[in-house]
Amino acid sequence: MNLDDALQTFVVESHELLQAMEEALLDIEHSADPVESINAIFRAAHTIKGSAGLFGLDGIVAFTHVMESVLDKVRDGKVSIDDDMVALLLSCGDHIKALLGGLSGGQEHIDPDMASIGAALIERLSVYLGETAGKTVVTAGHHPKVESAAEPKVESMGGGFVETDNWHISLHFGIDVLRNGMDPLSFIRYLCTLGEIVGISTSFEAIPPAAEMDPESCYLKFEINFFSDADKATIEGAFEFVQDDCIIHILPPRSRIDDYLHLIQELPVEDMRLGEMLVRCGTLTQRELEQILVIQGANASGQVQQQSPIGEIVVEAGIVHAPVVEAALEKQKSVKDVKAQESRLIRVDSEKLDNLINLVGELVIAGASASLLSHRSADVQLQEATSNISRLVEEIRDGALQLRMVQIGETFKRFNRVVRDVSRELGKDIELQISGAETELDKTVVDKIGDPLMHLVRNAMDHGIESTELRQSRGKPVKGTLRLNAYHDSGSIVIEVSDDGGGLSRERILKKAIDKGLVSPTQSLSDQEIYMLIFEAGFSTADKVSNLSGRGVGMDVVRRNIEALRGTCELESQEGQGSTVRIRLPLTLAIIDGFQIGVGSATYVVPLDMVKECLEMSGEDRQKSREHNYLNLRGEVLPFVRLREHFREKGQAGPRENVVVVQYGSQKAGLVVDELMGEFQAVIKPLGALFGNLKGISGSTILGTGEVALILDVPSLIQQAASSESKMALVQA
Repeated sequence: MNLDDALQTFVVESHELLQAMEEALLDIEHSADPVESINAIFRAAHTIKGSAGLFGLDGIVAFTHVMESVLDKVRDGKVSIDDDMVALLLSCGDHIKALLGGLSGGQEHIDPDMASIGAALIERLSVYLGETAGKTVVTAGHHPKVESAAEPKVESMGGGFVETDNWHISLHFGIDVLRNGMDPLSFIRYLCTLGEIVGISTSFEAIPPAAEMDPESCYLKFEINFFSDADKATIEGAFEFVQDDCIIHILPPRSRIDDYLHLIQELPVEDMRLGEMLVRCGTLTQRELEQILVIQGANASGQVQQQSPIGEIVVEAGIVHAPVVEAALEKQKSVKDVKAQESRLIRVDSEKLDNLINLVGELVIAGASASLLSHRSADVQLQEATSNISRLVEEIRDGALQLRMVQIGETFKRFNRVVRDVSRELGKDIELQISGAETELDKTVVDKIGDPLMHLVRNAMDHGIESTELRQSRGKPVKGTLRLNAYHDSGSIVIEVSDDGGGLSRERILKKAIDKGLVSPTQSLSDQEIYMLIFEAGFSTADKVSNLSGRGVGMDVVRRNIEALRGTCELESQEGQGSTVRIRLPLTLAIIDGFQIGVGSATYVVPLDMVKECLEMSGEDRQKSREHNYLNLRGEVLPFVRLREHFREKGQAGPRENVVVVQYGSQKAGLVVDELMGEFQAVIKPLGALFGNLKGISGSTILGTGEVALILDVPSLIQQAASSESKMALVQA
């Protein structure tokens, strides 16, 4: 086994556990029954501690040990979890994440700064541990020490430590014990070496009438109240030589129930039978298990129609307390659920997926070339074979792309922590509402959308949502609402960040833009165009600079990052009611279904999802188009862009011109082209830096002929068509 690979797997899995722990902590504040969340937090911390111990990561083990002790008290109800503790545990999670980050970076020792942060957190945790708190010494090294304070060995369920919380031993000696040379009282005396017999009573119910008594037979039965810190197996071992001749029942102190429950929770995540789990935690001995299996087998042999479960047998016999059996069954069920989940999933390096997508892209190009050659050869059988290959390649393409599709919900959930921390910093009460979390998109897009969303969320909280006092004066709920939503629309994914704050002031934005020289005082702009000015570099309407925003840096970065993903930003706002930023992104950045069009000698590709219909431009429309750039599409005004003029193609248009009607979001426009060439699987190739600012083009692809075709940037062309028509309307007015 490669330890480096195993260590990397530990880091990845620990990050997942920390993320789950953070989500559970954030859920506690809104949960009516936080028990399950508390258990999830404890399990995450305990798993990280155990795994870190396997690799000798004493720094992580020492820190999580104290954290786990606090969580254990929370689980037992000895410490209540409140807002301050949630904040502290979140900080502890961040510290563990930082320790893991140092581990990934190759650090073998904890640096002094990190050690001081850990020591400060441990000091805060120790407040909740009180007098029983262990003392953890974390130094700027790799081997911190854990000094645990001595604890009483027997703890009662009701709290405190008392000597009356004892074992109960029911001991019924067999009738042949004396004949076999054994002295029953010697076993009682030996029992005293393991602890203290607090009370003992003798039962005479097995003694027959005097006339029927056999002096060589044993009729003794004892009920013993026994105080000891020994475990059940050790106590049972005191009667090892007479176990086959006796009936022995050993019931643990009630305080041990909590210990058994704790041990069951700590059992490794592996398949185990119920009996094995009860033996592993110490509530059942191996001999008792074997006896129960014999009883169970006898029941199944015909005396009972259906085999009795072990859990029922041990509870009915009074060997194990019912809560312990229930906890073991719950653990067994959770292990099965985890195993079932793991069997459905496999962890794959994202770089391998990227290589697979690239190979599939090359396969698509090669398939298109083979299909073109088969049509040119006019060989029917070859055409049929290449058609089948093309169909299979398309299925492989869809399957490969689906591998990289992930739900955006994981990205959205990260903002629960952001909203909580930032709202506390701002002194505002803000609630995050998430919808559309199941919406899927390419992992490459998900990885790159995090920073833009972070800017939008923080900006909405700082500038959008008003202070508590202002909201009250406006008659709004004291708690502000921030919403994250995602959905599919027209072959794209739409992500919305909206708030119920004060909205944008049209006049204020316009005045600021005029002062900065972004627009002229005489320029006529729509509300949408004015709102979009906030995405300009250096633009800010904040009265003062804060730690979060106000310097005019961020919103322009958001737009650039979105456009780099071939996406667009839209903004809607209603003053006094709130704002919504709508990000529209492609589902994938790799392979798309395209529609080929010809303009002069060049071939272009339009994303097929954006094509609504195609129609031939009539002679009357061609005549009218010389005066204005729009068509009458069944009573609807359709602005268009003549691609021959846009890309400055040489030569005159042919006798026929066609219009490809495209739609992006709620906007629709026409693209006037010379030739319609049909559908095509386009493998998206990025443009070089030299062509990065080329308007109307978003990428390139390779045709079956080996030629390069440019992929049209439909959103920018639609915007250009709408803008051109608006300007012409103003001139005519």
